[in-house]
Amino acid sequence: MTTLANIFSYICIFGGLVFWFWGTAALLTRRSVLFKLHSLSISDTLGSIAIVFGLILLRPKELPLLILAIISLALWNTMLCYVLAYCSSSTTRSKK
Repeated sequence: MTTLANIFSYICIFGGLVFWFWGTAALLTRRSVLFKLHSLSISDTLGSIAIVFGLILLRPKELPLLILAIISLALWNTMLCYVLAYCSSSTTRSKK
């Protein structure tokens, strides 16, 4: 018999996979490279956090390690976006 926590964890994991594929589908649009990277990094971050949250519900004994994974994902992807934006803006400034 599956419990409500198991059902909710599978919903979170499936939702995370949907976010991953949604971000990947944004790469096929005709927008700028920065818009594509931004949408990909946002959807990957949300998808990964949803998957890890689903794992927390499945394996509550691993809570400290999975919380560390969520914090690492949030910090890493945020800093990567800032670095990409800075590199892009410095490239366009140097061309002028």
